[in-house]
Amino acid sequence: MKILDIAFKDMLRSFRSMFALVFMFGIPLLMTGMFYVMFGNIASSGFNLPKTKVIIANLDEGGPRFQVSAKNIPGGKQARTMGELVVNVLQSKEMADLIQVSLAPSAESAHAAVDGQAAQVAIVIPADFSKKFADPDKQAVIEFYQDPTLTIGPSIIRSILNRFMDGMAGVKIAINVFMDEAPESDYYLTGDIIQRYLDISLVQTEDLAGTLLDEQAPTATPPSSQTSGSSASHSQTSQNMLLRIVGPIMGGMMVFYAFFTGTSTAQSILKEEEERTLPRLFTTPTPQAVILTGKFLSVFLTVLVQVVVLLLAGRLIFRIQWGALMSVTLAAAGIILTASSFGIFINSMLKSTKQGGAVFGGVLTMTGMLGMISIFAMNSPSAARLGNTVSLLVPQGWAIRGLLQAMNGAPVVDVGLTTLVMLVLSAAFFVIGVWRFNKRYA
Repeated sequence: MKILDIAFKDMLRSFRSMFALVFMFGIPLLMTGMFYVMFGNIASSGFNLPKTKVIIANLDEGGPRFQVSAKNIPGGKQARTMGELVVNVLQSKEMADLIQVSLAPSAESAHAAVDGQAAQVAIVIPADFSKKFADPDKQAVIEFYQDPTLTIGPSIIRSILNRFMDGMAGVKIAINVFMDEAPESDYYLTGDIIQRYLDISLVQTEDLAGTLLDEQAPTATPPSSQTSGSSASHSQTSQNMLLRIVGPIMGGMMVFYAFFTGTSTAQSILKEEEERTLPRLFTTPTPQAVILTGKFLSVFLTVLVQVVVLLLAGRLIFRIQWGALMSVTLAAAGIILTASSFGIFINSMLKSTKQGGAVFGGVLTMTGMLGMISIFAMNSPSAARLGNTVSLLVPQGWAIRGLLQAMNGAPVVDVGLTTLVMLVLSAAFFVIGVWRFNKRYA
């Protein structure tokens, strides 16, 4: 078919260009390799993660409906209020290697400790915490106050609290159901009744510190007295931490340069127009629609080759886990279609290749960096929320979002929804680009 002949001819032209090959494959792999070596040295050498200093102001006055008897709470302490339950969990032996806990008499003194850098995190449990926990119509909340200059330690503590409070939410639902069905004489519940519900959450909490360390931070250097199994575990954890850093960077580089490839490949239409080869093609018996379709197809196929090669290279060279096959396929399809159609759209707006320099140096660089904000801000929860929102203002942001969802094991439905948005954007870019090119050469 003439469409495929034209497409393969343009593809060969792109792959014969050393400059294009460097941009498509060399720079993304080189940048990822630099980060891999840099962070690999840190991960393999290991370092001691200092304890996070946490100060707790437990102002909880207890609840009117029940009392918690927590015989099996880590540390063996009895908690008379929900606030004491939270304190006991954070003071448990499972958290001892991670958290250094101190107590404050008031919220003001806890805030002052963080402001004066005597502590890194302040947790304020309000006076009505147990009452709101007991009330089915109200939500019990804990104030979290941290040193804004820190990231790893406070983020781990926040994750512990979030996980614990999620478990407590399930406990609250179960208790309230019991309250609604129990006789009024049983409204004052003691430990053995509530403990059956608390155990579910507390068992999960006991292993939470180690899990969060594996997920979010480098592990401490193992002492020389540890067994070879411990050393292997440390090496595996360091490798996992390295891949959590390098994987998103590689994905971001792939998306960033896929959009450059889509735009530069589509620019061949303008080049042939200026070289007068395209007008000559239009004088042949081949219909104009066939010629333009072949050139548009070459853009998609070129980006397809680039994305597939980079995905395979990332897996083979850096051992990056891209996620489940279906999720990665959906994300990759979205990247290919969006980058290609965006390139066609951008070139349809240009009058000549001379304007391409401004596009490459300005528009693509700016939109690409905006799209990668979600990667740059991954270690800061507040910045990550803002970054995720800002990045979705540009098509690169949606492409990176889909890829990160696949890498983080998000459900296929979530990845599919992100891909659907990319398909809508691709259709809009493609329709506008094709309409403008057809109008231009009509």
